[in-house]
This record gives sequence, C-alpha cells and structure tokens, in this order.
Amino acid sequence: MPGPPARSPGRSPPAKAWECALIFAAALVAYLPAIRAGLIWNDSDYLTRPDLRSLRGLGRIWFELGATEQYYPVLHSAFWLEHRLWGDALAGYHLLNVLWHAAAACLLVAVLRRLAIPGAWLAGILFVLHPVAVESVAWISEQKNTLSLVFYLGAALAYLRFDEGRRPRPYLLGLALFVLALLSKSVTATLPAALLVVLWWRRGRLSWKGDVAPLAPWLALGAASGLFSAWVERTYIGAEGEHFGLNLGERALLAARAVWFYLGKLLWPENLTFIYPRWDVNSTAAWQYAFPLALLGLAAALWLLRRRTRAPLAALLFFVGSLFPILGFFNVYAFVFSYVADHWQYLASLGVITLAAAGLAAVRGAPGRVAAALLALVLGTLTWRQCRMYRDLETLYRTTLERNPATWMAQSNYASLLNQQGRLDDALRHYEAAIRLAPTYPEIHYNLADALVRAGRSREAVGEYEAALRLSPDYAAAHANLGTTLVALGNLAGAIPHFAAALRLRPDLPQAHYGLGFALEHTGRLPEAIPEYAAAVRLAPDDAALRYSLANALGNAGRLDEAATQYREVLRLRPGDPDVHYNLGMALRALGQGAEAREELESAARLSARH
Repeated sequence: MPGPPARSPGRSPPAKAWECALIFAAALVAYLPAIRAGLIWNDSDYLTRPDLRSLRGLGRIWFELGATEQYYPVLHSAFWLEHRLWGDALAGYHLLNVLWHAAAACLLVAVLRRLAIPGAWLAGILFVLHPVAVESVAWISEQKNTLSLVFYLGAALAYLRFDEGRRPRPYLLGLALFVLALLSKSVTATLPAALLVVLWWRRGRLSWKGDVAPLAPWLALGAASGLFSAWVERTYIGAEGEHFGLNLGERALLAARAVWFYLGKLLWPENLTFIYPRWDVNSTAAWQYAFPLALLGLAAALWLLRRRTRAPLAALLFFVGSLFPILGFFNVYAFVFSYVADHWQYLASLGVITLAAAGLAAVRGAPGRVAAALLALVLGTLTWRQCRMYRDLETLYRTTLERNPATWMAQSNYASLLNQQGRLDDALRHYEAAIRLAPTYPEIHYNLADALVRAGRSREAVGEYEAALRLSPDYAAAHANLGTTLVALGNLAGAIPHFAAALRLRPDLPQAHYGLGFALEHTGRLPEAIPEYAAAVRLAPDDAALRYSLANALGNAGRLDEAATQYREVLRLRPGDPDVHYNLGMALRALGQGAEAREELESAARLSARH
C-alpha cells in the first residue's frame, strides 16, 4: 500500500450499523467473565471515594491536585457519574468498560475507512478480541485506557476530516476531543505525532505549512500534558529514587527490549500475565545490545522498502511512538516491579493490528476469509480465558504467581490479602518469599511483622520492624507498631522512643499518641501521659477506648471534674458499659455529688448483674 487512492472530502463510509453491532456482540461474549468480576489491585483507589461523591467533591476532582489517584479529571468525573448511576454495583463499571472498548473498535473502523485502508472492519474485530487488551478492559481502573482511546480516535477522525476539507469546525471538534483524551490519560499525548505519521504515509512527505503547522498547538498541548504527568508521577506517586537509577544508555537498551517484548505479545499472545519479570538492564552485557540493533535493522529495512510500500514503516513508527511515554525514558512507578505491562500497549497495538488486517484483506477469496475468521475465533477464545484471571483479587495473585513466581510484589500483596482473611500461615509463607526476592523493601518487613503479631509471634515481629527501620529510618508506622509491640511484651521504656519518633514524623497518628501516653503513665510519668491521651482524643474524638484511657488518667491525677466529663463522653459513645458507669460514679462521689454518684453506681450494678 504505497498510499491510498484519492477520495473526495467527507465521502468515506463509516462503519455500518450491523458491523458495529457485531463488534459489540463479540466484545460482550468474549468479556462475559470480566463483567462478573470484582475489584482488583488498586480499583478501590480509583472508584469515587465517599468524600468526593458530592458536587463539591466533583469540583475537587477538577481543581485539587492529589484529590484523586492521578490527575485525570475527565476519567474521575466519569467514575463520579457512574457511582451516581449504579453506586457500588461492580457489574456496571465492568460492562461500561467493555462498551467503551467496543466503541473504540468501531471508531477505529471509521478512521481506517476514511484513510481507505483495506480490512478496516477486520482490524476493528481483531482489536476488540485481542487478549492483550484484557488487562485494560477487565480492570476497572484502566477505564482510563478505554475512555481515552474513544476520545483519541474521535479526535483523529475529526482531524482527518479537517485535513480533507480544511474547515474550522472539525479542527475545533478534534482539538476539544484531544483535550478530553489528555484529561483521561496522558499517553494520548502521542496523537499529533501519530497524525503526522499518517499524513506522511498518505503523501510520502510532510510540509510545514500544510501538515506540521496545524498540529503545532496539539503538539504543544501533548508535550505539556506529558511533562505534567511525569512530574505528578515523581512528586505524588513516588517514581524516583534508587529503583529508577538507569542512565540514558541503559534506558535506551530498556526501550528497545520493551518494543520487541510488546511486539512479541501482540503476534503471539502466550502466557500473558499481570506482572511480568523485572529485567536486569545492564549496559555491560553484550547480548542486551541485540535489541536496539535488531530494531534499527528492522527500521532500516522498512525504510528501504518505502518506495514499494510505506505501510510497514508507518505501522512501526506509530507503534514505537505510541509506546514512547512508557518505554523507560520517563519514570513510571510500576517500574519498581516490572518494566512492561499489557495495558501499556493498548493504544500502540492499533498500528500492528491495522497492518495485519490489511495484509489479511489482501488475501482474496475463501482462504482470506477463512484465515480471518479462524484468527478472530482464536483471539476471542484466548480473551475469554484470560478474563478469568481477573475474576477477583485472590485469583489474580494466584494466577500471577503461577506464571511468574519470582514477582515480589504479587507475593507481598497476596500475603496481605491472606493476612486480612486470617490465613496467617499462608500469609507468612508468602511474606517470607517476598523478602527472599526483595530483601531491601521496608514495607515487606513491616507487613511480615504485622502478620507475626497477629500470629502471636511478637518477639519475632520486633526483628522485622527493626529491619524495616534500618532500611527506612523515617518509617513512622513502623516506629508506632514497634512501640505497640514492645508495650505488649512489657518493654515500656523501649517503646517510648519509638512512639516519640513516630510522632515527630507523623503527629497525626492517634494510636501513637495513645501508646506513648500508656507507656509514660505506666512508667510513673502520669503528668506527661495526660497530654498524649488528650492529643489522641483530639485526633479520634469518636474512639471510646481512647477517651476512657484519658478519663482514667485524669482521675488518677486527681482532676476529677475533667475525668467525669470524659466518662460522660465515653458513655455517649459506648452506652451500657458498667465499668464506665462505676468509674463515673466514684469520681462524682469524690466530688461530693452524692445523688448523681449513687445513680451511676446503681446503673453499674444493674448492668453487671445482667452480664
């Protein structure tokens, strides 16, 4: 395909209704297991929190950086609206994600028809059924992929209409859709570069005035969005530090290897998994240079082929260019555990899939139709099977570990899930496996220590908390929990400096204030303990246990008026507690309030008799 035949502006036929209906039907059948799925990974961080479900919360989504997991206000506004429509019913989110995916496939057909590329409908059906897309479609959080692609392809279609007729309306519509795409997911910033590749494929050349200049505002918006997203990833999500210490040469090695990895998974989608092994990128290993050399060789061969057909080179440029934001030149937090992920090539896959569909369409007659039908059937079957991996969190982790047992992140997260379920022996086994794989991650030591405490092995837990603090001395939660564990073991003096360290780092931890107060009180430093109990109550005013400790400390210090006030507050929060009634009665008796004291003591006696 050296170039498309000329056609009149606006005359390209869109996808027919029955073609779109088939795409939607195929998507619904292939993704049926995903529609029945639950929450996985970080879905709960993306679905609209209770404090954001109001109109004021909608405003925060748009104007408060950090109010949502990532600053994608169009995506989070969609989630906000979805919660209004079906609340916490997960089937609604999953179904909508499948529908967005199918809608994107129909838009792909429309774009390819406008470009007069053969096999347009086949490309749509292959895209909607390809198992590489499962991670984006079955994972609620990745609605940012499916939604942004709808806006991306809508913007591309509008710009191509503008390019044929040079009228302002489609240009402005395309620009508006591009902004919506950027505010749904910033990887869509590659659209203007992709359009330049398409224009070069159509014409064999690019002109500044006719091709580049109209896209200059789009390029500027895309660059600004990409840089802002990279800054947010570093500043708010933590994509910096020792785990991102690759130099430019190593990043180039990583990028070339990632391109081949993604191409391989597209062409042979075997053993797809949620977390792939994290590669060791080493510029001194000669074999790792095979990836960039092979990529340069492929590009050179396609460049030489361009006089016969520019299509393969255009497909490669689109593929690599669309992958560029996540090839390793910019830090992405997930690089901590893997440099590649299926959902990162959701958009980029369109180039290769389009080329493959055009090639199949060139096979005339029954052989071509049979090959296309068999390919669609195989891809749909693989997608249906892959969806089962995303049924629930435990299935996701278990399947990931079956396919990649060396992933410390899945080992650690699966252990945390087992810990929550009370399956402590299994949890400890997976935590220990995670530490063997990644001994320098303080969070794993911390989580293992918590599980050991729950299992009644507090003395072993102390060593794990200390290991976490050696790796991360400013780990406030580890200081606080180590203090609590030392208190439980009777080492009150040893607990005090850890509570104090936790509060220097995080003065908003009520349990650390309580723990420090308890340790101070029981080492004979009651006057110092009372302010700590009071600080705990200020931070957690509805915690009856904290108030009860403050009330008792005030009573022991002879501050009976204040103690009585706190006892009454405890009874408001926890009515019917005989011990609280008794202590309040004794405080009132000491204050000379005999009638009220007698009433409280009688209440205590009645309640105790019932128990």
